[in-house]
Amino acid sequence: MKVFGFPNTRSARVVWALEEAGATYEYEHVNLMKGAARQPAYLQVNPGGKVPVLQDGDLTLTESVAICSYIADCFPKAGLLPSDARIRALVNQWSSFAVTELEQPPWNVSKHTFALPEKLRVPAVIETAHWEFSRAAAVLAAGLGDKQFIVGNSFSIADILLANTLGWARQRKFEISSPALNAYADRMLSRPACHRALSREQQAAQA
Repeated sequence: MKVFGFPNTRSARVVWALEEAGATYEYEHVNLMKGAARQPAYLQVNPGGKVPVLQDGDLTLTESVAICSYIADCFPKAGLLPSDARIRALVNQWSSFAVTELEQPPWNVSKHTFALPEKLRVPAVIETAHWEFSRAAAVLAAGLGDKQFIVGNSFSIADILLANTLGWARQRKFEISSPALNAYADRMLSRPACHRALSREQQAAQA
């Protein structure tokens, strides 16, 4: 397997999943700051010009949820995606929630502060984004309750996606008012595999 990524992006989720699975993989740093993702060679890998990308033989995947799910299926002993249909459905539910509800407000703020061309930025959306995030975080806190993990009694890709997003939100100064949710984020983000993933990306960027 080969991952194309850049630190502090969604590729961290993929590398985290690979580390949790104990997988052997290659990592290729795509320097977004220097426009590497817009070069013809990379656009052949991902026409969208984004990271992450996972290549496994002749298979190329470009969405973080799909990639994490694939990794979980390739390494079933890691238990990242349970085989029980009902539990698996809940993992899929919270994985979808991570990228469709929880992630979107911080991403919108990022787009309208630095990611989009300046003429397309709308600063007025920032206040709305913070309001939307607080509502999504409240839903997540209610779903988490006093559990250690978001689904059942074991760590899953849903925890990777949710915790990574909460960490991203913290970096962008979004308020997380729930003590239980903050404690959950701290637990997940302190996992050794998460630290190894962050280190792998940083080392690649500095090479």
